[in-house]
Amino acid sequence: VQLVESGGDLVQPGGSLRLSCVASGIFLNYYAVAWFRQARGKERERIACISSIDDDTYYAPSVKGRFTISRDNAKNTVYLQMNSLKPEDTAVYYCAARDYGLGSRYGYEYDYWGQGTQVTVSS
Repeated sequence: VQLVESGGDLVQPGGSLRLSCVASGIFLNYYAVAWFRQARGKERERIACISSIDDDTYYAPSVKGRFTISRDNAKNTVYLQMNSLKPEDTAVYYCAARDYGLGSRYGYEYDYWGQGTQVTVSS
């Protein structure tokens, strides 16, 4: 099983990026999938999650209204559309899949992780 993130980049404040998480070895539509991020010197935090039950979504208050998580089952991919990016969004972003309908705030409850992709928001 492998999760591979892509789409991280250097972007100016106010800009947008779309991160992708492509899975091999599992079908993501059966998994709750979350995006976590970890900024330098800070704890890892869950910022968005999509369940495998009706695709219910969760967003951390820090990103709600700016970020959107979505699935494309045909491509076995989960996306994170990030708009109105701020310098405080700078972090390594990870996707994680949980073999359970609902997501969790706790990273240890996820079964598979990607290697991460760097997002830097700076002028």
